[in-house]
Amino acid sequence: MVLEVSDFQADVLEASRNKPVVVDFWAPWCGPCRMLGPVLEKLASTNDGSWSLAKVNTDENPEVSRQYDIMSIPAVKLFVDGEVIDEFIGALPEAAVREWLDSAVPSERKARLTEAKAAIEAGESKRAAAILEGVVAEEPGNVEAKMLMARASIFSDPETALALVLNAPTSGAEQVQVREAILTLARLPVFLSHREALVAEPGLDTYIEAIEAVSRHEFEAALGGFVEVARENRGLDDDGARRACLALFTLLGEGNELTRKYRRILQMALF
Repeated sequence: MVLEVSDFQADVLEASRNKPVVVDFWAPWCGPCRMLGPVLEKLASTNDGSWSLAKVNTDENPEVSRQYDIMSIPAVKLFVDGEVIDEFIGALPEAAVREWLDSAVPSERKARLTEAKAAIEAGESKRAAAILEGVVAEEPGNVEAKMLMARASIFSDPETALALVLNAPTSGAEQVQVREAILTLARLPVFLSHREALVAEPGLDTYIEAIEAVSRHEFEAALGGFVEVARENRGLDDDGARRACLALFTLLGEGNELTRKYRRILQMALF
């Protein structure tokens, strides 16, 4: 839906309480506005109804333009519940506008992903997995949902977690970090499977005990053991103990009490 604004209060502020409204501040004499306008109108006419587009001619609406500090056009602002929650200035290409919309516009799917992430960091992996199953079923190509599902299943079903990250293209530092963490933990049972062939060295028994503690979901015992090995023998399993600690920090989440506690302990052990 595309609307030329005649009443900003009704067309934007009130309307945004029912659905997000993207507002395009423009003017007929503005060349970049004539480039961006058709892009926004195309995306507004082909979206799934999750947002609408309102166009504000700054020449005809100087008071509104002053109220929202429009100093340069085109200026695009996203209104939700009567407030600006995101914005950009200038004529972006279509791909960049799509990316901005995907990130900025609230949706039920994003709310479910946020809920699932919070459940994971609260240690409620089963609840997170139940939420994510629905998202993945609806959107099989949703990489963020797959990465969260991998986080939710890594300790109960490492094979499924491994398959999810191997088959999902990653983008952004957070997804790359989660992928590496899951690969790190998923290989630990393989290390255990060769224990009969391992040569005795300092820290080996503690390292094995820590890996077994991970499989039992005894994360504090696991972290304590990994820190001890990292302090005693960094070379064991190619610095595997330190890497296992970092993987657990990533997958447990920065808000987890054990992450906060043992990140400090690991730093002191190494330095």
